[in-house]
Amino acid sequence: MKISAKGRYGLAAMTYLARNYASGSPITIISISEKLGISKIYLEQVFSLLKRANLVNSIKGSQGGYQLAREPRAISAYDILSSIELSLMEKAASASDKMPELNRALTSKVFTPLDDNIKDTLSNVRLDDILTALDAQKDADSLMYFI
Repeated sequence: MKISAKGRYGLAAMTYLARNYASGSPITIISISEKLGISKIYLEQVFSLLKRANLVNSIKGSQGGYQLAREPRAISAYDILSSIELSLMEKAASASDKMPELNRALTSKVFTPLDDNIKDTLSNVRLDDILTALDAQKDADSLMYFI
């Protein structure tokens, strides 16, 4: 499975919003762009999709920006990716035009179980899980050993 740049940026931006969720302050696209090194124009496209999926709220005005629409523990990687990667769980075209029984066998034994496993895995990873992993990674990276 290949996740597009838009999907990866969406996950990163949502994780950044989750990191700042407790402050209650909206975060501007410019701030996210500068912090993550992602094009502002590209982020605007991503946030348009996230807003349409009701994953973020936008606040207009000079103190405006974006906030998570729900708590970080209530938003999964599947929620994010399925709103951005519109073909994420799209059914594949048939493998053979002349053997419909082969298509049914492949669908039942390969494609459907694969789709189900991908959906289950992504659904079980929440933004707060990603934050926990991020904190653990920062802690591990900050350890220094001197001889």
